[in-house]
Amino acid sequence: MDREKLTTLLNGVKENKISTEEALEQLISLPYTELNFAKVDNHRALRVGYPEVIYGEGKTVEQILEISKVMWQREANILITRVGPEVYEALRLVFPQAEYHKLGRLITIVAKPAKVTESTIAVVTAGTSDMPVAEEAAVTAEIFGNKVDRIYDVGVAGIHRLFDNLERIRAAKIIIVIAGMEGALASVVGGLVDAPIVAVPTSVGYGANFQGLAPLLTMLNSCASGVTVVNIDNGFGAGYVASMINHL
Repeated sequence: MDREKLTTLLNGVKENKISTEEALEQLISLPYTELNFAKVDNHRALRVGYPEVIYGEGKTVEQILEISKVMWQREANILITRVGPEVYEALRLVFPQAEYHKLGRLITIVAKPAKVTESTIAVVTAGTSDMPVAEEAAVTAEIFGNKVDRIYDVGVAGIHRLFDNLERIRAAKIIIVIAGMEGALASVVGGLVDAPIVAVPTSVGYGANFQGLAPLLTMLNSCASGVTVVNIDNGFGAGYVASMINHL
């Protein structure tokens, strides 16, 4: 339950449109729903503005389905990360409106489309191989009601590609920069724009990339101001924090 729904409920009680008993029934399950294997946080949208997101990796299909049912009953938009097509095939039997985002390995089930911002989040990748992480970030931002501009494969190895897209990048309110290998793109973009940057190191690269540790350290040591870094391959985290900034 978000602030708008809670306000409507309380006004209904005030205006005698909803009985105290009916309101109490709705409020009893407000903090969380106990499923034994999970405690579904019904209160999160009210506290922080966004509903709980289901991290799918390590969960069974049955567990994801039961959590999704609880969230759907609360009219929450559902985002499930890090899942394969087998989870989608099971969920769409119950939720025909579910959509599978294959490249980013996400499922979205929209109960009520969020109002889309006028300002834009740019999602920029160094290479095509960084696109799975980029799609995780982009889809996350979109389900939270953000306009997203995807600008892919503009890394420093062919930096003219970046310059050709600078106008689009500079038009964004916040920029997510995603890069593997040595991760230099975040610093380069940081020196060219006046918007905050969320940098995402990826595990893409040869041996000395150390599964993303090399770009992580590069981004943390960026000489460009305004660059903030999330964890390796954490497209979801980047999309989430970019959405928070974009809605300010």
